Amino acid sequence: MEKNWYVVHTYSGYENKVKANLEKRVETMGMLDKIFRVIVPEEQETELKDGKKKTVMRKTFPGYVLVEMIMTDDSWYVVRNTPGVTGFIGSSGGGAKPTPLMPEEVDFILRQMGMKEAKVEMDIEEGELVEVLEGPFANFQGTVEEVDPAKGKVKVAVEMFGRETKMELDFAQIRKI
Repeated sequence: MEKNWYVVHTYSGYENKVKANLEKRVETMGMLDKIFRVIVPEEQETELKDGKKKTVMRKTFPGYVLVEMIMTDDSWYVVRNTPGVTGFIGSSGGGAKPTPLMPEEVDFILRQMGMKEAKVEMDIEEGELVEVLEGPFANFQGTVEEVDPAKGKVKVAVEMFGRETKMELDFAQIRKI
């Protein structure tokens, strides 16, 4: 399962409340391994008020929030049923899951906000031993089978119940032993 960015439609003016509600629900409903970042797209703007310059944050897309998540029935349900959320953008309705944003769209929005997509550099090679830091296999150790620096991903083989289980993880989810 791959994490992607999705656009969530909210009641206008409720973007920050939706962000706070969703972040709280993610924690209380145990979705930290499926729903990662919630962002209200904003940019800095300087305005003149009473002859003084004042810096304010202006919402770039009022009524919308970006959510970085792995789309499953559970995570979809949690986001859709968060107070203030009216739905996902890019869903054809009738129970169809929404389409994620293209990586270049996300990069553009994050750059506009002065944020960069978190690229984690990792000095790691095939055959090395790593520890999984988060998710259902947290604290397990495994052997690196494949490294994809362009995507920031690594394939790791973890032994569980006497069998080898292979999984794809982000660099941020592992640490070299």
